[in-house]
Amino acid sequence: MYMVESKGGAIACMLLSLLLLGTWPALLTLLERRGRLPQHTYLDYTITNLLAAVIIALTFGQFGPSTPEMPDFLTQLSQDNWPSVLFAMAGGMVLSLGNLSTQYAWAFVGLSVTEVVSASITVVIGTTLNYYLDDKINKAEILFPGVGCFLIAVCLGSAVHSSNNADNKTKLDDYSNDCKDGVGTNGISSFKQTNFNTGGTNDLEDGGSSGKAKFGTAAFLIELENTRSIKVFGKGTFIGLAITFFAGICFSMFSPAFNLATNDQWHTLKDGVPHLTVYTAFFYFSSFCFVIAMVLNLTFLYYPILNAPKSSLKAYLNDWNGRGWALLAGLLCGFGNGLQFMGGQAAGYAAADAVQALPLVSTFWGVILFGEYRRSSRKTYTLLAGMLFMFTVAVAILMASSGHRK
Repeated sequence: MYMVESKGGAIACMLLSLLLLGTWPALLTLLERRGRLPQHTYLDYTITNLLAAVIIALTFGQFGPSTPEMPDFLTQLSQDNWPSVLFAMAGGMVLSLGNLSTQYAWAFVGLSVTEVVSASITVVIGTTLNYYLDDKINKAEILFPGVGCFLIAVCLGSAVHSSNNADNKTKLDDYSNDCKDGVGTNGISSFKQTNFNTGGTNDLEDGGSSGKAKFGTAAFLIELENTRSIKVFGKGTFIGLAITFFAGICFSMFSPAFNLATNDQWHTLKDGVPHLTVYTAFFYFSSFCFVIAMVLNLTFLYYPILNAPKSSLKAYLNDWNGRGWALLAGLLCGFGNGLQFMGGQAAGYAAADAVQALPLVSTFWGVILFGEYRRSSRKTYTLLAGMLFMFTVAVAILMASSGHRK
């Protein structure tokens, strides 16, 4: 099988993973803003997410000769390695819960803040755990200052959301006072609603709909509220941040669990049983991620949360609007996770957490595609710049701490 062995190869995997993992959230956010139900989107996404793991396992996991110490993917499926398999499945479970949580958090606090805060929590907790699990192969004097920068980014991310939320409230209040018809946050229903699930083509990402509302204006915010599938007006700041922090805790656990699955630091395997390869572990990891996502989202079809519309299995199967984007998002996430694990096995999973720089990519999409932070206050822009700066510094430091697994 193909294994990444060099430090340069590991960094290349991390950088490509960074691009992929920073792009797929933008696709799901696009669909939610256009009104596609998150349950429908996530069911599509999780199918191709598993498909990516199968493709990686049957290609990279099967290339080259199989040896007793390093068996190929199909050989490992029949071996007595269940303790490691359970660790991989546990990692898939928490990743699935984290991804599902972020899909709702994006609606409440925006793509940029959600990704920065959850990724920073992931690094603060997950990187510390991976450092000790990997027998300290990463340079602590470099690694932990980077973790500290991520922690600062968390605080700045929360401040950005609070400031931006206050800016939006001011815009809506001013709009309510200035509008001759008295339309404000309580008059949303007077705007014509567009439902993406019934074939609407309203493209808010072009900066406006039929009313030509511009990014960042009160009219744009109201039109977006009409169109999106998760209604956020009237919801407190705490809800969005609570979901985001929960997602961050889940994300911080999946990489250490995967680390235990592939390296057996707790010696749970029987003597003579080889460690799971990255590809076999990733297959089990993604399989259980798929199971959890299917069970939860099929349940949410009939018992939705956060006031999302109720749906059904028949409605999901007939909903083809935006399905291609959701399927593409699953592939991007699946290949991104696979590349992260391939790089982590070579250079240490603590250093591989540098792919949590994905908010740098997500923020780019958030600003360019969705108009986040347009026409905000100087305070919001200052906090946003500080957050991204600290994040960039943290990622550079984390990359510099890369070691080499013997």
